[in-house]
This record gives sequence, structure tokens and C-alpha cells, in this order.
Amino acid sequence: MNIQKIWGEKVYDSRKQETIRVYVKTNLGTWSTSSPSGNSTGRYEVPAFVKNVISSIAMLKEMEEKIKEIELVVFNDLEKVEKIIDKNKIGANTLYALEASILKALAYENKQELWQMINPNAKRFPHPVGNIIGGGKHAQLTNGKKPDFQEFLIIPKMRKFSESVNVMKKAHELAGDYLEARKAKGILDDEGAWSTSLGNSECLEVINSVRKDIEQNTEGDIEIGIDIAASTFYSPDIYHYAHSEVFRSSKEQIDYVSGLADKFEVFYIEDPVDEDDFKNFRVFRGKNAGRMTVGDDLTVSNEERFLKALKEKAIDAVILKPNQTGSLLEIKKIVYLAKKYNIALVMSHRAGETMDSTIADLAFGFQCDYIKAGAYGQEREIKLRRLIEIENKIKK
Repeated sequence: MNIQKIWGEKVYDSRKQETIRVYVKTNLGTWSTSSPSGNSTGRYEVPAFVKNVISSIAMLKEMEEKIKEIELVVFNDLEKVEKIIDKNKIGANTLYALEASILKALAYENKQELWQMINPNAKRFPHPVGNIIGGGKHAQLTNGKKPDFQEFLIIPKMRKFSESVNVMKKAHELAGDYLEARKAKGILDDEGAWSTSLGNSECLEVINSVRKDIEQNTEGDIEIGIDIAASTFYSPDIYHYAHSEVFRSSKEQIDYVSGLADKFEVFYIEDPVDEDDFKNFRVFRGKNAGRMTVGDDLTVSNEERFLKALKEKAIDAVILKPNQTGSLLEIKKIVYLAKKYNIALVMSHRAGETMDSTIADLAFGFQCDYIKAGAYGQEREIKLRRLIEIENKIKK
């Protein structure tokens, strides 16, 4: 496949922040991908844009002629693109949107769907991870307060992906009812989760009650989880809990989160300590055997940091956010290593999303264990609908 034209345009994500859509034109048609943007971003992420969207569009235009000279046949031919484009000069959002659009065009030329460009034999569907109640950087204050943890999650493990999505929608509705009854319901946050004035423990009470209510009428397992995003309220040697004005040391942080996990049977625990603290990630994981300690800000879809997390035995699962790195080749390397060392894979959306469903195909193609795409809102639901569409086609 040879590319005839490449261009970018400025668009806006669900938070009304500027991002980019990249178009790739061949003799068979035109394909595009829009990149999301994070709000709670890890310190070690590749910048979304080195200067701004407009400068990235201009740089993409400068590189167009060189890219058009490349012959692209298979997924790994993206390496030829990355020899021309330096993500540290153009930004991760632009590179990701370009590579995804190239793969879409290549898939069409090969009469395949996007996920088949990664793994035509993919069969297993990920479990959806739904953000139900929000706090931290994602949420606004409700009655002057909000939980310090960033996300309170429902993880249905039904027989079919579509059934799990229905459970998530029910959980979102029920959680709103519970919060309303407590006079603690706020507006929807960046990811379509409920804002609230409740604290961490109270939010887990609500999520646990929702789980039990649904389990009474549903066949299948339902797990609950938390994304603590601990780096967002950490300063050297201390965790500052604004909701209750409590300060905790690293040891106290580990004991506190572990205690909540015990009390509410929390399975999924993301970023329980600071993003630089590989040692205490390992300590936390050791104390929470049988649960899933998940790295996001710790690893930022970066191969080098993921390798360090493996060496330190710091995590059971890793978040994959393609626009954290820009390189789908790097994502593929992390996937390979994770499977080799039995680390679960969680493909994830961002706080600022677009009406683009690419990560659904990536999650299925890479055979991820989970997809974290939210539970409510059109930018979230389009990813879930895409996986249901794939499920319906495969089951025929």
C-alpha cells in the first residue's frame, strides 16, 4: 500500500480541549483517527503535543512526502514510519493518530477489519471496566467535597461482552440512585461517572451495594475496583487526603488502601502509591496477593518503565493508553512481554475522549484481558458498541 496524501486537523475532545485528527488517503479511500487527551497524566508520558496542535499539523505536512515514499504491507511496517517521525518532536497524539489511520487503510486494502491487522485469529473478548463514581482530578466538588480516589469501578465478567455492558449500565443507574438517596449526587465527571461529596470508604460502600443488588438477579461474577491515582495527591513522603484532611505516610497509605480492599473485597487496584515508588508498589502487591495491582502512571505505556516494573515485581496488570507513547509498535512490545510474564493487559480510554472507537479494535486484536472505556456517555459507549459489533460478527 502506498499513501497518496496525509493531513491533520484540529478537533476537540469531550472536555472541549484541543486535539488532533489525522487523515490518510490511498487510491482506495480516506481513513482518519482522532486522538484523546488525558487529564490525570503520568509524569513520564510522551507529551501529547510538543508545542500545540497547529505546530504538529504543520510538522506532519513537512514529513508527508517522505511518508508517501514508504511501502506498507504489514503491521510492523510502522517501523518505517517511526524512522521518519520522531514522536518527541511531533507529539504522541499525532503519531498515534497517524499510525492508527495507516493501519485502517492497510486493513481495508487487505479486506480485513482493523483488529485483524493485529491478530486475525483473535477470539477472546476483554472484560469491560466501568467508571461509576468519580473523584480526584476527574470530578468537580459536590457540596464542597469530592473523594480523593479518582475512580470507583465495576468489572462485570458475564458470559458475553454485551451482557457485561448491560450490567455496567445498570450499575451506573443504581449508583446514581444510591447517591441521590444520600443527598450526595453531583454532576457527571470527565468520564461520565457520578461526582459526589462522599469519601473513599462511603463510595466503596455504594459500589459494593450496587454489586450485591445486581448479583441477586444476574448470573456471572462482578468485581469492583479503584483507580487511586495516588500521585495526584502525593508530595514528598506524604499523601494528603483533602476530603478528610488526613496525611498518610507511605506505610500508612499501603495499610489504608489494603484495609479498604479487605473490607469491600476490592479486586482491581490501580496506582495505589506514587508513580516513582516501584519499591512500595512491590510491597503493596505482596500485601494484596490474590488481587490485581495495576500500573498506569507507574508505567505510562512505556517499554522501559514496564520492564522496570517487571524486574521489581511491582504489578499484576498494566494499563495501555496508546496516546501515552504514540507508538503502536511500543504497545505491541509491551503486550508481548506482558503475556510472556503473565501480566494482565488493560486497554484504556482517556478523560478527554472523542467519537473514535480505535481502542476497541486494539483491545480485541491484542487480546487484552480488560478494556477500560467508561460506562456512560457517547464517547465511551462508542468503544463498547464497537466490541459488541465485533462479538456479533464473530458469533455468527
